[in-house]
Amino acid sequence: MKFEILHCDSRSKGRRGRLHLPHGIVETPAFMPVGTQGTVKAVTPDELCSIGTDILLGNTYHLYLKPGPSTIEKLGGLHSFMGWNRPILTDSGGFQVYSLGENVRLSEEGVQFKSHWDGSTHLFTPEKVVEIQSILGSDITMVLDHCLPYPTTHEEAQQAVELTTRWAERAFQVWNGRVSNDRALFGIVQGSIYPDLRERSAEQLVSLDFHGYAIGGLSVGEPKEKIPEIVQRTCSLLPNAAPRYLMGMGTPFDIFNAVQQGVDLFDCVLPTRNARNGYLFTWQGPLRIKNRIYAEDPNPIDLHCGCATCRNHSRAYLRHLYLAKEILSARLSTIHNLYFYQELMQSIRKAIEEDRLEFLQRRIEDVFR
Repeated sequence: MKFEILHCDSRSKGRRGRLHLPHGIVETPAFMPVGTQGTVKAVTPDELCSIGTDILLGNTYHLYLKPGPSTIEKLGGLHSFMGWNRPILTDSGGFQVYSLGENVRLSEEGVQFKSHWDGSTHLFTPEKVVEIQSILGSDITMVLDHCLPYPTTHEEAQQAVELTTRWAERAFQVWNGRVSNDRALFGIVQGSIYPDLRERSAEQLVSLDFHGYAIGGLSVGEPKEKIPEIVQRTCSLLPNAAPRYLMGMGTPFDIFNAVQQGVDLFDCVLPTRNARNGYLFTWQGPLRIKNRIYAEDPNPIDLHCGCATCRNHSRAYLRHLYLAKEILSARLSTIHNLYFYQELMQSIRKAIEEDRLEFLQRRIEDVFR
């Protein structure tokens, strides 16, 4: 992996970069659509390419349970299996495991959990999670971390940070011994809302010299006003030369604020989930397609949008599809929302290159704050 910084914004910490990975180049800042089970819901890989998607996110937990890493390996790895020839980042599955609640038992060894599919018992260790992602053929592998919900005490968060570091050390050891060095391994900074713990976690992980670093443990119920402070503090502790990834957060406003602090990669289910629920993103503000005012509206979702949905279909038709619960509703709305997000990232990259990020900020705040 190679990460190069092409330009830094003169009035913020935002940077325009380029990430070189085995399956291609990712222009940063970049948004990764979530393809949890080897698919981004409702759209094809070709459609994702056509809207300018450089990289997707897959999930180790879900792919491990179904169809299983051995099946994917027999069929040529995750890229071949899903027909996607561009980079893939796979999350470790730690967040999904911890969301199982009472079906999880945590120990120094790892995480024992019961499958949400059939109740069968499984164990994720830091070593196993790296090995699974190696079998999948991920361009970027994430370590197993201990993610806590909010609220949590300082003592609990400190214990989670220390365990995350010990697991990261074990993941790094197995990585160095068994994984091709053209891929990347990212550590995950934890620490809940506590600045001192974020600092401790970052320092411990940076000492291991990962290829990149993620900011985890956010969007789990903490007050929204705490998030910018945590992102800013954590980014300031991470190496400037390494890519930074904010996990699971993705409103346009959140993305822009994090870009200004030096974050390079983002993922979130928001654009795809909202699309399936009839919530569409536009530069004039959100549009809820089920509303009666669109029943006979001949206009596209956004008059200035170049996506295939806006070029070919009216709001009236999309409202009809949504109310009729037609599959095409999810497809057309998802194409639009993902196109919007890729256009947003392209606008951010261009604004950084031209030192006018602050002007784009005004527009984003006006529409999405």
